[in-house]
Amino acid sequence: MRRNGRTQGPGARQIYEVLRAQILAGAYGDDGALPSSRALASELGVARATVTSAYEQLSAEGFIHSRQGARPKVAAVLDRTPPASPLLTGPAPLPLSCYGERLALQPVSLAPAVRPGIDFRYGDLAASDFPTPIWRRAILGALAQRQDRLSYGHPAGSHRLRRALQGYLWRARTLRCEAEQIIIVIGSQQGLDLCARLLLDPGQGVVVENPCYPMARDIFAAAGGKVTPVAADQDGLDTSRLARVEARLAYVTPSHQFPLGSVLSIARRHRLLAWAGTREAYLIEDDYDSEYRYDINPVPPLYGLGNGQNVLYLGTVSKTLSPTLRIGYLVVPSNLAAIFTRAKQIMDRHSPALEQEALATLLENGAYERHIRRIRRRMAERRNTLLEGLRYRFGDRLAVEGAKAGLHIIAWFRHIPAALETELIRKATQAGLGLHPLSPLYDAGNSTKPDRAGLVMGYGGLDVRQIKRGVELLADCVAEVESGG
Repeated sequence: MRRNGRTQGPGARQIYEVLRAQILAGAYGDDGALPSSRALASELGVARATVTSAYEQLSAEGFIHSRQGARPKVAAVLDRTPPASPLLTGPAPLPLSCYGERLALQPVSLAPAVRPGIDFRYGDLAASDFPTPIWRRAILGALAQRQDRLSYGHPAGSHRLRRALQGYLWRARTLRCEAEQIIIVIGSQQGLDLCARLLLDPGQGVVVENPCYPMARDIFAAAGGKVTPVAADQDGLDTSRLARVEARLAYVTPSHQFPLGSVLSIARRHRLLAWAGTREAYLIEDDYDSEYRYDINPVPPLYGLGNGQNVLYLGTVSKTLSPTLRIGYLVVPSNLAAIFTRAKQIMDRHSPALEQEALATLLENGAYERHIRRIRRRMAERRNTLLEGLRYRFGDRLAVEGAKAGLHIIAWFRHIPAALETELIRKATQAGLGLHPLSPLYDAGNSTKPDRAGLVMGYGGLDVRQIKRGVELLADCVAEVESGG
């Protein structure tokens, strides 16, 4: 490098790297002396301080010993054996934990990097639905709250938010609890993981609905649970099949079964609670999208029917505000609040504080519930557009389930066998249409998989125009599959 017509010597970092490589290669022997800082600086044409800085770094990392008035020497105990190249030897067969081994056996399912132009993926929300103005004001208000110091928050979450959620759950879901029973989690996934860690030992049984939310099934399996799928039908989980099932835990979606959309009947709710009481089992009630009801009245949660000692209630704002916020909540029995708080503390200390305060503001001033009423009307319009389009395009060749609530429907194609489901998905992908089959949500080893093609069609992330166009593309793809084209 030249500066002002003169050649500039190497910097301290470059000198350090060259000397380090030479020492590792044995250029100075096992305890040989390096040049003095004065001599090396003169040889390289740099300031003595530059060489001294490089020597100090080598000494700090244990490559050399330095003593004032003497030349630095290579550390006598230095192991210069270079590590084997991973390209030549392959990955070392280091063992995983039992948890890691179980996790390694599970298939990885991630959203594609490039999304289709029109995607009926469940769980997505349209960006235009997010209440940006009121959220911005709430965030700015949280930022403006002057604090004496920045410190870690409470593991269970902001007390202000927990108090606000306590009131909201009573108003919206007739669920009575104390604020201290509420644990703020980073989405429902963390809530389920906490339940699996604290309530389940490897080898113990776990009841899940069949079909069910696959990530829940994966969490319990990774924790070592013996997962038992129990069929769900038009009345929810078939509790008559539980008589001979021994389990420590049951994961259910009684208010809106995922994915079929059925509601657990009151008779089955009482049978499920009785079974759990007899088995001394815990019930996890996932109320993931209870805010969206169209043709039916809100269904009281399972939590309120029991004695409050064995039901854990799981909620989230992922379906009302945004899944990107990563805010959920667990309502746990009062005797479990302390241990869940401790587990949350060692897992990640606490959930993001700023977002908690912003959500508390929306709950306190009524903006959250006003947003839900507004967004429910939009979702109802999208749902009606989808149902009308499917009815017009397919008539009685298609059966729809689960349309009375939530953000998705189930579409059954009467004349397309399950064996052609993959072909339908492939043709849709080629047409720029995202379709999502129902079959992967069934237990892989269970014989109750449907014999006809079924789709989980989410409409929360699409506008009316996209839904209409998506139905047209779907009709074209179905026609090709039915004709064998």
